[in-house]
Amino acid sequence: MNLLHQYQILSPNNSSSSNGNDHSGNDIINWFEDVSKNAGSVQTQMLSQILKQNFGVEYLKKWLGDYNIQEMDACALESLFTSVVPLSTHADFEPFIQRIADGDTSPLLTQQPITTLSLSSGTTDGRQKFLPFTRHSAQTTLQIFTLSAAYISRVYPIREGGRILEFIYGSNRFKTKGGLTVGTATTHYYTSEEFKIKQEKTKTFTCSPDEVISGGDYKQTTYCHLLLGLFFSEQVEFITSAFVYSMVQAFHSFEEVWREICSDIRNGTLSSRIKSPKMRNAVLNIISPNSHLASKLEVACYELEVVDWFGLIPKLWPNAKYLYSIMTGSMQPYLEKVRHYANGLPLISAGYGSTESWIGLNVDPSLPPEKVTFTVVPTFSYFEFIPLYRHQQGCTSDADDFMEEKPIPLSQIKVGQDYELVLTTFTGLYRYRLGDVVEVTGFHNGTPKLNFVCRRKLILTVNIDKNTERDLQLVVEKGSKLLRKAKAELVDFTSYADISAQPGHYVIYWEIKGEVEDKVLHACCSEMDISFADHGYVVSRKTNSIGALELCIVEKGTFKKILDNFIANGAALSQFKTPRCTNNHDILRILNTCIIKKFLSTAYTSNQPSNI
Repeated sequence: MNLLHQYQILSPNNSSSSNGNDHSGNDIINWFEDVSKNAGSVQTQMLSQILKQNFGVEYLKKWLGDYNIQEMDACALESLFTSVVPLSTHADFEPFIQRIADGDTSPLLTQQPITTLSLSSGTTDGRQKFLPFTRHSAQTTLQIFTLSAAYISRVYPIREGGRILEFIYGSNRFKTKGGLTVGTATTHYYTSEEFKIKQEKTKTFTCSPDEVISGGDYKQTTYCHLLLGLFFSEQVEFITSAFVYSMVQAFHSFEEVWREICSDIRNGTLSSRIKSPKMRNAVLNIISPNSHLASKLEVACYELEVVDWFGLIPKLWPNAKYLYSIMTGSMQPYLEKVRHYANGLPLISAGYGSTESWIGLNVDPSLPPEKVTFTVVPTFSYFEFIPLYRHQQGCTSDADDFMEEKPIPLSQIKVGQDYELVLTTFTGLYRYRLGDVVEVTGFHNGTPKLNFVCRRKLILTVNIDKNTERDLQLVVEKGSKLLRKAKAELVDFTSYADISAQPGHYVIYWEIKGEVEDKVLHACCSEMDISFADHGYVVSRKTNSIGALELCIVEKGTFKKILDNFIANGAALSQFKTPRCTNNHDILRILNTCIIKKFLSTAYTSNQPSNI
């Protein structure tokens, strides 16, 4: 099997189309089916390719410098690499990346020069990190979109020549001391040749020009995305965003600005809220007066206002086949709202990846997001898996959230087991602990299907309790059911383990839409407290070694302020994920200054409901 040849089938230089309606789309799927059947051996070959391409780089010399790895067979090299090169974190690479940023062109992490750096989202610890970005990064992004499009088109075929309404956002890029370009990975991709190739291959084209995508101000960009999406409304085949949060934010914004948008369509003008000259010129060169469309949209919007914008998407974009976005993990709480807007349109969850590497693909687009798993693409990186256990004797741990064993290769993992992902990438990261906890739910041929569980560091813990992001989401879902009965809506939420006083306790922050009586909010608070099923939490609450759960209601727009703070620090809306558990001082400062009501749970006491 020529793995390198098979890998190149999805390369940008190949002229394959990926709309899934032709022979080439089937070729791409056949390629993946073959690769997934031999995932273990493909992984061994990928590692060999990574290490031989980067033979002699400074980072690896300490462990591999005395070995002639160019002459070693792939299996022997895999065994050597995993036995002598230690596990790593970003801190191990930071000095090397800083030298690259400062202009050091010697082969530190890769033999190929690194000219671009990506900024991570900073969701976990509030600090954005530099990571290498190479042509390979853009190519794998094109590859996963190409492969996804082929699988989706088997279920939901689209017309060639149609439009995509893409809520995508570039951030401002800057130069380092050494002249390297720095920006988010999504920004680099949107300005790459691969992004243009994706449109040519799929024969569908984004509604917005580059000047809108890279505008730098997410509010102006969102307005223009909506305006152009509606100008081309009859041509839009599907609607997409990096994270579904961006989509929800865009449609929420539309509720407030639709009259301006209709006016712009009627007159062929552009709102004065758009300040960027480049953005203004680009949009005005596209739109033209269309009074018939404007009148049609106005009638639809008046009707939608009456039903609280239920079914907004199919009403305004009648030919849209589906919505495509990352909808799992921390995005799940937004599904209820996007379904409200979608009124039955299929929701397709996009692939699983990180700034460091793409990881998995959704091969069953007909499944609802809650049931989606991600099939590992074994050519993207070399993957290892650290077995994790909540409570297990005989395991070692260098962290306080899980017990862990030694990493194992993809070929040895088991269904039902939780693992932390470890990556060795083509971009110069070696045995890099990603920090994502995943569960293996099954296999697609010989490659695993993963369910994202949580970020390892994003965990609520005060005492012997350990509640993950997923545990928190389940609890919040139970509490918010009481809200819905009261005809109110949970807009967003986060949490914090407060140990500033003893006993420590959980604080959950809610922003809500609608009027709710205090007794209902107190019931929500107690319902969440009693719903945490972790044994350590239950025991600790009963013995009062963890205090009563506190529910803080924050004023309208609080989570928008958190987003604005995130953007102000150089990130892009395309990256934003509300952290579900946080100890970030800036976020907590915003939350605590916006509190309008507080409630303490009485779930483990006989006290009567009271607010603070």
